This record gives sequence, structure tokens and C-alpha cells, in this order.
Amino acid sequence: MALPHLSRAEHEGFVRDGLVVRRGLLSPAQVDGARKLVEAALPPVMTDRQLRDYTQTTFVPTLGSHPALLDLLRGTAVASLAADLLRPTGYEPVAKVQIQIRLPEAQPPALQPDKAMHVDGVACPHLDAAELRTFTLLVGIFLTPVTGGDEGGLRVVRGGHLTMARWFQEDWYPGCPEQTPASITSEPGEVVVGEPGDILFMHHATPHAVGSNHTSTPRIMLYYRLKAIGHDTRRLAALRDPWLEYPALRDLAPV
Repeated sequence: MALPHLSRAEHEGFVRDGLVVRRGLLSPAQVDGARKLVEAALPPVMTDRQLRDYTQTTFVPTLGSHPALLDLLRGTAVASLAADLLRPTGYEPVAKVQIQIRLPEAQPPALQPDKAMHVDGVACPHLDAAELRTFTLLVGIFLTPVTGGDEGGLRVVRGGHLTMARWFQEDWYPGCPEQTPASITSEPGEVVVGEPGDILFMHHATPHAVGSNHTSTPRIMLYYRLKAIGHDTRRLAALRDPWLEYPALRDLAPV
């Protein structure tokens, strides 16, 4: 049986926007099982520090290497579509999943910190600004719906990965305290909408932010950070050339 792949239109959208969403890739049973696993492991009460730390890193750290959550990537068509974007290089084995939750603001504990516009691993508040903790491709699984702008959904700057590449070529320096250039920082971003079972594939350098959830239910996403094989030896080069680790897509990129 042929492996699933992304269409040319999806490839072109990824190159242009820095992301693409494949709808309905996972079944309701797969999604429900993962969501229930996460919900059952959530602490009933979180301190302000826990809420801050989990927002910066991951909720329910004990599930970070849970086979049932990792298998949503490696045991499904999600893995084939990720490999399609990163062909022919492929990606290193994925051993961790990040669980990101935006809790309802109306329920305690409130005031979950927002995430400003950023690129993961670049001058993160909890990391040394001189250290790059980058990867190649972000894969996100919707476990709950995001239909609009007040639900704590991911907000992205479409095409911002190309702006980021120019910034890294011309203005960034080791220890730079800014996560993005001013032109990106000031962008409100566009909410990525999705239903449970939808899959987000996003270029690492696509700037994104997260705001408050004003609904009555938590917003839950699973994220997997994929590194093209050998990524750690060329972190800065990959930031300066957005197609270095996507050689099959280079011909679709604007000159």
C-alpha cells in the first residue's frame, strides 16, 4: 500500500506560509484516547509556579515519553507526511512529546501567562540567549477544537519564516536578547484553526504566539519537535537558509 503524501498544493502552501494543516488524519478513537490520558494525569490544582513552568515547557511532564502519545506520530500516517516534507534526509527518532494546554481564564488558576511572538529555541526566557535549541519541523495534533481567536489557539505569522531567515542572515548575533525582529514582534498573528484529529506541520522558523483561552474548556495540543538528521551540526545555517533541511521543497521557494 502506498504511503500517504502531501499534495503539490500542500507543499506550495508550506513553502509560502511556513505551515500546512492536514484535516482529519487521526480517528476519533485515537484522539479521545490521548485526550483522556492527558486529562486524567492533570493535577487538580496547580501553583502559580507550576502553571508558569508548564506553559514554558510542557504540561504533565510524566507523559512526555508515554508510548500511546508517541505512537500518534510514529505509528500513524503523521510520520509519513512528516517524512514527505523532509525527504530525502529524513528525521531523527522522536522520544518526547510536548503537551500544551491553555486553561480557561474563568477557572482557577487564572492568569496563565501568554506567549509572545517567538521562534522555539531562540532566546527563550528559560534558556541562555546565546544558546540555540532549534529543530526542523513542528508537528502538532489537535486534541480539542480551535475555531476562533479567543480559545487559546496558536497564532502564526504566515510567511514569517522567510523574514526570520533574513534576520538571521543580517542582524542576529549570538546572545541577541530578541526572539524575533520588531516587524514580527508587533504582528498579532493569525489563529490556526482545527478540529480534533487535524495535524499541523509547521516550519521551525515560523513565528508564533499563544494567548488566553476565554472558553469554558481547556485547549489541548500535542507537539513533536522533529530534527532532520544531523540538524545539531547546522543549527544557525538552517535558520539562515529555510530550505537547507527541506531540499525537496527548494524548487518551490521564491527566488
